[in-house]
Amino acid sequence: MKPSFSQKIDLSKVIVFLSAIALLLSLVAIYFAKSSSELVYVDVNKLIEGYSRTKIAKAEFDKKATTLKANVDSLVTSWQKELQAYEKERASLSPKELQLKQELLANKQQQINGYQEAIQQKIQEEDKKTTQTVINDINDYVKEYGKNKGYKIIFGASGGGNIMYADESTDLTQEILKGLNAEYDKKK
Repeated sequence: MKPSFSQKIDLSKVIVFLSAIALLLSLVAIYFAKSSSELVYVDVNKLIEGYSRTKIAKAEFDKKATTLKANVDSLVTSWQKELQAYEKERASLSPKELQLKQELLANKQQQINGYQEAIQQKIQEEDKKTTQTVINDINDYVKEYGKNKGYKIIFGASGGGNIMYADESTDLTQEILKGLNAEYDKKK
């Protein structure tokens, strides 16, 4: 038996209805798929500033830098005293003694300048090394955090214009900072 005309109309309505539902379900699935891979970011400067290890590493670095600078300062002070003594006794020295004393003072000044440059370079290298250690910790933690939470991308905002605007709901900074510090406290 052949379907009647009214049955064909009812069948086409069912097909249209089912197609509309399938389209609606597809749109909902796409929406949820996009929202599960939501774009999020962290404020890198806030992470560095708020990370407990940063404060400890900075204090250790400052202590080393102060010690190194104090060594340079004591050498400079010693040289300045020698220079003052030379100025006082200068009139009583023979031309040969005067020339010898000037050469000694000039050589000592060059050595101090060289030492001072080496110390400044060492301080800069230590600062870079300390900063890089902190950044590596933060990057490792954010990477694991992103994997565990199912994020595909976590952007890092640093105030340099790479993220000009982001809704506050996409800012993970405080959540990550809390976890990062908790993990660091466990290691101590």
